[in-house]
Amino acid sequence: MVKYLENDYLVKYAGRMAAKAPSPSKAPRVPSRTGRTRTALIAAGLDLMVDRPIDAIAIDEVVARAGVAKGSFFNHFVDKHAFAAAVAAVVRLEVEAEVARANAGIVDPVARIAGGMAVAARLAIAQPRRMTILLRAQEPATSQTHPLNRGLKGDIEAALAEGLLRPEARDMGVTYWLGLCLVLSAHLVTTRPPLTLAATLLADMLTLGLTGLGVPAERAAQLARDIRI
Repeated sequence: MVKYLENDYLVKYAGRMAAKAPSPSKAPRVPSRTGRTRTALIAAGLDLMVDRPIDAIAIDEVVARAGVAKGSFFNHFVDKHAFAAAVAAVVRLEVEAEVARANAGIVDPVARIAGGMAVAARLAIAQPRRMTILLRAQEPATSQTHPLNRGLKGDIEAALAEGLLRPEARDMGVTYWLGLCLVLSAHLVTTRPPLTLAATLLADMLTLGLTGLGVPAERAAQLARDIRI
C-alpha cells in the first residue's frame, strides 16, 4: 500500500512538474496542511542528505529540521528508507525535467537516450551536492514500470520499433542505461575532473553504452562527438 501511495504521489508530482505555470490572473492554490507537512519533511531531507546517508540521520533530526511533530513523519513514510527514496525522487524529477528540456525538438530516440546521460553528467558537475542525494538513494528507481522512467522507457521502445537497438534492450534497456548514468554521475561527483576530461569521460561512456544497446559503433561514436557536456 505504501509503495502504491509513493508511486501515485510521484505520478502526480511529475504531472505538476511538467504542467505549464498558472496564469497570473489565477490565484495560486494553497497547499493543504498534509501537503505542507510533507513538503517540509522533504525539504529537511534535501538539506540533511547532502552531507550524510539516511542511516546516519535520525528521524528526530528530520522532524526537528522540518518543524513538525514526529508522528507526522509516519503519516507519510513507513520508515527512513522510504523517506530517503522520496527525497531522492524529488532530485530525480528535477533531472527528468532537465532531460525533457534538453531533448525538446529531438525526434531521434537514440539521440534522446544519449541526451539523458549528458544531462546527468552536466548536473553531476554543476550541482554535485544535489546529485549526491540521488546517488545515496538505497532503492534507485530502475524498474521498467517505475513512473520516473516513463521517458527513457518510451525512447527505448521507440528505438526498438525502428530496429535501432538489440532486442535485449526491451527488458533490460532501462536498467542498463540508468546504471551507466548513475555510475558516471558518481564518478564525476567523486573525482571532480576538469571540464575537458569530464567531456571525454562522457563521450567514452556514451560510446560504450550505446554500442551495448546495439547502436552501430559509427553511429554511437558520432553521437558521442556531437553531444556537449
